[in-house]
This record gives sequence, C-alpha cells and structure tokens, in this order.
Amino acid sequence: MIHQSANRPNLLLGGDRELVLVMVMIAGGLAFSLASWWGIGLAVVLWIGSMSALQRMGKADPLLRSVYLRHIRHIAFYPAKSGLHGENIETPKSWK
Repeated sequence: MIHQSANRPNLLLGGDRELVLVMVMIAGGLAFSLASWWGIGLAVVLWIGSMSALQRMGKADPLLRSVYLRHIRHIAFYPAKSGLHGENIETPKSWK
C-alpha cells in the first residue's frame, strides 16, 4: 500500500511549488531592485495577485502545470482536432 503523503502533489501555499517560488523571487527582486515605497507596493500587489491565481490553479488541478507542459511538448504529434477522416501525422524524428 502506498502512503497518501507519497502520492500527493507537491504544493506550497496552495499553489504549484515551482511557480510559487519563482513568483517569490520575482516579487522580491522587484522590491529590492526598485528600492522605493511604490516598488515595494508593486511587488506586494504582484505577489498577492499571482498567489491568488496560483491557488486557484492548485485547487482546480494540482498537476495543471505539468499537464500543460506535456501538451506543449506533444502538440506536433497530437493535434487539437481529430476526426474520422483526419490526417495521419508521422512520428517526430526526435522520438526515434
């Protein structure tokens, strides 16, 4: 039996861990690079806005980022539209 903690998505503050940490670095860098009160205010607004968006993404689908990245990587092979008489696509040469 697999323990539940080994099967949970890796979230931080309710959002995807990597995206949250990147936004911390961007907001912190913005606050320190502008070094003024309005720059700190702008960084706080950016942090709150991005965290609310990342928390909504985490609540909707914790694996949304990885699914999107996989979709982008395979978009040439799996077209968005398919049908009974759709065109066959060759396997990309990088896959062989």
